[in-house]
Amino acid sequence: MTGLIILLTFMGLIIVSFAVITQKKLADSIILFMGMGLGSVVLFFIFKAPDVALTEAVISAGISSLIFLMALKHLGEQR
Repeated sequence: MTGLIILLTFMGLIIVSFAVITQKKLADSIILFMGMGLGSVVLFFIFKAPDVALTEAVISAGISSLIFLMALKHLGEQR
């Protein structure tokens, strides 16, 4: 059962990573990037690395995405 969850999560990460690259809108790409971070958190937690999962959740899904969204807002004001 755990192997199936790992396989599905990994396949989902691959699909989402291609979607991040091919999105036309930057906001959609940023939201999918947050999803990639959360998928990584799931994999790290399954592989029994909760410290790495917590760090990934805070930095990738939290801080980096917030910085990207703030930059996108700033770019939108300049147009």
